[in-house]
Amino acid sequence: MVVALTVLVLAAGCGTGGVPDTGPPPVPPGATGFDAATRDDPDFDGTFRHGFADVDGVRMHYVAGGTGPPVVLLHGWPQSWYAWWPIMPTLAEHHTVYAVDLPGLGDSEGVPTGYDKATLARYVHGLVAGHLGLREVHVVGHDLGAGVGFRYAAQYPDEVLRYAHLDYPLPGPALSAARYRTFSWHIAFHTKRVVPEAVVADDVREYLSLFYAQVALDGESFGGSRTAPPFDEREIDEFTRTYSRPQVLSGGFELYRALDRDERDNTAAAPVPTPTMLMTAQGLLESTRPSVESRLPNLVRAVEVPGSGHWLPEENPGFVLAELLAFLS
Repeated sequence: MVVALTVLVLAAGCGTGGVPDTGPPPVPPGATGFDAATRDDPDFDGTFRHGFADVDGVRMHYVAGGTGPPVVLLHGWPQSWYAWWPIMPTLAEHHTVYAVDLPGLGDSEGVPTGYDKATLARYVHGLVAGHLGLREVHVVGHDLGAGVGFRYAAQYPDEVLRYAHLDYPLPGPALSAARYRTFSWHIAFHTKRVVPEAVVADDVREYLSLFYAQVALDGESFGGSRTAPPFDEREIDEFTRTYSRPQVLSGGFELYRALDRDERDNTAAAPVPTPTMLMTAQGLLESTRPSVESRLPNLVRAVEVPGSGHWLPEENPGFVLAELLAFLS
């Protein structure tokens, strides 16, 4: 990985992890952009900042803040770093937090060389180790971001102190990509070429809103009839802002199109000895555990999040935060 020697720090906050803080650029009133959701948030100002770093042709965006041992947070689909916001202020009281937009997603710009999770993990490593200089970190991944988190631990086992794997059955020797695609209509749909982009681009916000509700607790995926997302309008607006960019929308679907490659890579990987915690939605621990444990046998903690569907940090942030703090300490 060739990592640029400069970083553009583009939002206010205290210095963290040795990254220089140059202060925020002027933002016209009413403008949209990378700081749209955080611009007027007092919990952000003074603690966190936005940063960018060039990694192999991708301008990667991240948010950093806090003090203490570093924790890298990796989001899933259809979200961005902002998925972690409900737990970040308190987590930052104990850890230096780096919430990363995956390559090609969120406010990261450019197209990675692949959307298989091994390739994405190399980009994240280029940011975390190559640019930020962090060679000992905790990693937390949710959904497809947990696929990236696993590959980070598999490819750089000496650099990951502890790993938390949130609500993601892991394609590999215990779970084929073909079987994974049968778990939900959206997984099979998103692996199709061209069609998802053509359908969703007409109204990204409506599609995302319906999906958020469906896989929340009491949503259709959990046998209920919930129709409202478990997020407020600000969160939906933020995710819609990023996925409304055609390149980001397509990149999100590419995460699913790479599942066969992920299965092959994960099957070929040796079991990873990193101490691991598994958290799942309510009722899904036993169905998720075998695929995760087949590659992460040092499972020191496995727990369901009560009162939560797929969106663990948003649906029960207090529980998730308490579990992470206990595990990472």
